[in-house]
Amino acid sequence: MPSYNVGELLRLEEFLPYRLSILANRISRQLSQLYAQRFELSIPEWRVLAVVARHPGASAELVCRKTAMDKVAVSRAVARLLKSKRLQREYAADDKRRSVLRLSAQGQRIYRRIVPLVRRFETQVIGELTQRDRRDLQRVLDKLDSAVARLER
Repeated sequence: MPSYNVGELLRLEEFLPYRLSILANRISRQLSQLYAQRFELSIPEWRVLAVVARHPGASAELVCRKTAMDKVAVSRAVARLLKSKRLQREYAADDKRRSVLRLSAQGQRIYRRIVPLVRRFETQVIGELTQRDRRDLQRVLDKLDSAVARLER
């Protein structure tokens, strides 16, 4: 583990949280170009669609947890998706205060059209990585995710 001296300047280009944040932002911006204009979706809206497609009947709270987006961003994205008829909201039978979200038929069509685009993009981004690099990357990301989860507790 590296040691740091008091008063030492932080080299952002070597600081893991900074590098991950910058890379994630760059990837998200590039990726959003594939669906933003063509499907009139923002990054938060796409993330909500993707989570609800994977977890039909998800609550907004689950979407927040799965995407690490705040409640306000999720709420706004859900409202826009409901207004554009890409999402449907019902209320849980056991708790009428909790809404459950599902893709509408239109939302499902859009989702099915976007998935191949984002998969091709992912392939381009990781295209220079070997199979071993890809496995190692997944393993390292899993370890980092676990470490952050421990810190959150």
